[in-house]
Amino acid sequence: MRTIAVLFLITFSSVRGQTISFEAASIKPNHSGSGSSGDNTQGGRVTITNESLKELIQTAFDVKDFQIEGAPGWVGTERYDIVATTGKPGGITDGDFRLLMQSLLANRFAFRFHRETKQLTVYSLALAKGGPKMTEHTGAAGSSSNTSGGAATRTMKVTGMTMPMLAKRLERQVGRTVNDMTGLAGAYDFTLEWSPEQTSDSTLPSIFTALQEQVGLKLDSAKGPVEIIVIDSVERASEN
Repeated sequence: MRTIAVLFLITFSSVRGQTISFEAASIKPNHSGSGSSGDNTQGGRVTITNESLKELIQTAFDVKDFQIEGAPGWVGTERYDIVATTGKPGGITDGDFRLLMQSLLANRFAFRFHRETKQLTVYSLALAKGGPKMTEHTGAAGSSSNTSGGAATRTMKVTGMTMPMLAKRLERQVGRTVNDMTGLAGAYDFTLEWSPEQTSDSTLPSIFTALQEQVGLKLDSAKGPVEIIVIDSVERASEN
């Protein structure tokens, strides 16, 4: 197996008008078959483990899977490990991280795209009949969210989460844009349990029913504008 590793310089203008760059980067195919993945940015260093190119695109452009069109099959199945450094000791902001990843995609994967806005199914997160059943968060500031389980059962344990944050989390589960229309301020604690794949053997409700029964919220379906990333061309990571 040949490792793809290269020293290169990428410059990209950040939203503050400054110039940021990856001083060096290593890209290696990951054939581990592991189900775990993640990314970390510390001290001017970016480490990405076992992520597909589609996941990298989601990170770079702050979009979900359903907002990417025109991707060949390998974009979602072939996985990579990436280690990159900016050559600067300071941390990397979320905005700069996305800009650097966009430049990496363009230079190393020959990623070209355009944006379109389409009318798609979206959801409004609203109060269910009877009102919210969540507990107002009264502990230390900050939030945490952990989702575990598989196709049969899934559990989301939440601490200190605002409704806009919950809407973003739910987008990952329902595969659609979710807009917060609850009118609730503040942060909440709750546990949500559901079965992603409903069968005759399911012991838990769907996420739609679970939201109403367990936390007093609901998802209303409607049509709305959604921005789409349409891939025009993409190649496997360059080796030069």
